[in-house]
Amino acid sequence: MIRLYLDIDGVLLTTKHTQAAVGVDAFIDFVTSNFDCYWLTTHCKGDSATALRYVARFLEPTIVEKLSKAVQPTNWDALKTDAVDMRSDFYWLDDCPLQVEVAQMRANGVDARLILVDLNRTDELLKIQMHLQGIHQLND
Repeated sequence: MIRLYLDIDGVLLTTKHTQAAVGVDAFIDFVTSNFDCYWLTTHCKGDSATALRYVARFLEPTIVEKLSKAVQPTNWDALKTDAVDMRSDFYWLDDCPLQVEVAQMRANGVDARLILVDLNRTDELLKIQMHLQGIHQLND
């Protein structure tokens, strides 16, 4: 199954006046059903509990429960890319990766697997879901 690395702020939640992103419930249903999901966020470094407590302030309990069962923790130090298995079949959703992380992805020839999220764009999660759905169908 394709791995999907998920950031929280700017992807599942808005960064300003923090709240659930538009369409996040359907998006989470889709990604947790179709991908092997991993947290790749400052809210999770080796243990999912912190990330889950954080999102629980903004998401419905049923969605948080789904995330707790379907999203695995990652462990990294300075760079999120340290947690990414560059040899695997993966995609990474992030709103603001560091330039050094982008350079590392490029150096490994996997920069096309970084999907930049901009929640200021209309229907952003729906558009990303449709893109991921196309990728998922290609791999079936």
